[in-house]
Amino acid sequence: LALALALPSVALENGLARTPPMGWMSWERFRCNVDCQADPRNCISEQLFFEMADRLAEDGWRELGYEYINIDDCWSAKQRDAAGQLVADPKRFPSGIKALADYVHARGLKLGIYGDLGIFTCGGYPGTMLEHVKQDAQTFAAWGVDMLKLDGCYSTAEEQAKGYPEMARALNATGRPIVYSCSWPAYQGGLPPKVNYTVLAEICNLWRNYDDIQDSWDSVLSIVDWFFTNQDVLQPAAGPGHWNDPDMLIIGNFGLSYEQSRSQMALWTVMAAPLLMSTDLRTISPSAKEILQNRLMIQINQDPLGIQGCRIVKEKSHIEVFLRPLSQAASALVFFSRRTDMPFRYTTSLAKLHFPQDTVYEVQDVFIGKIIGPLKTSDNFSVVINPSGVVMWYLRPMALPVQPQYVRQQAPG
Repeated sequence: LALALALPSVALENGLARTPPMGWMSWERFRCNVDCQADPRNCISEQLFFEMADRLAEDGWRELGYEYINIDDCWSAKQRDAAGQLVADPKRFPSGIKALADYVHARGLKLGIYGDLGIFTCGGYPGTMLEHVKQDAQTFAAWGVDMLKLDGCYSTAEEQAKGYPEMARALNATGRPIVYSCSWPAYQGGLPPKVNYTVLAEICNLWRNYDDIQDSWDSVLSIVDWFFTNQDVLQPAAGPGHWNDPDMLIIGNFGLSYEQSRSQMALWTVMAAPLLMSTDLRTISPSAKEILQNRLMIQINQDPLGIQGCRIVKEKSHIEVFLRPLSQAASALVFFSRRTDMPFRYTTSLAKLHFPQDTVYEVQDVFIGKIIGPLKTSDNFSVVINPSGVVMWYLRPMALPVQPQYVRQQAPG
């Protein structure tokens, strides 16, 4: 009881991120490219964010829920101003962050920004040391920022233990709703006893637990392996308002094949992960766009129950099965192949996957949209999974058969 009474003073309590945040983030695709003279189209500048906001607003992203435009590292000037305030780089952001936020808001979108709880950001720009926490929270709120990602480079474990909760309180005190993304667990190895997920869920809306994603299939697999190997610890920590963040979607870049792109989307969805794309929306291919704009996939990701899925089968054949429970007794199943040889025919039944007995399901293929079924729990079925690919199903229980007359006459319960 004492803990329960004590927590609200720490708690974010902002009512935000009831489903995993969706949007666009600059880091993986554009990094810390600040050479606007040599590469004006791809450098970290207000122009890049204006253009990405236009794409989110005009190309069908916003209507699907992709609402955040998130600035990552390397946006600020190299020094704070005379009053100790963070300021945007005057050459690359001549209009300032407030004007950028206004532009984004005018398009029905929200603006995210990056800070770092340390002497410097990871890219070497001014960090938010403990004495600056309140000031920076007030600055971000005054600018109209809607999300803060707070990194942890150049800070100690002690500073993080003080600073991350302090920023939650400071954001609350501004009175502006700001989604709070913490990198705290990633700097502490991501696991208990160093990371207390019960406390973390009271402080942050989402958090990075593990390494930065790179533009490669190996990187995606390393994240998938870590998250599902440790699912017993991570899965209970996720829910409405507080999410595990396996990092950005790299679909549409250079490192993933078509099958691997579908796999990342399906696995992030089953993990109830934030869907933060990091790709060039000005030049994205139709196939990558189709994956990222899959309506049923997004519906599953945004399921209001907010239960993170788990890996339930790991076969010697290098096929893995993942299950995410959804609202209204529905479920999402992902059949994933780690094979690299040829398409594999995998046969199982819902009974073997521990679905309730004597239930009949309507099954929809999430990528194709095709309805399969009705499928009984006891029925064997086969799916053909491409190398490093997935088959993803959305399952809804159908109306149960009418019960015999004598059952319906019994008293309720």
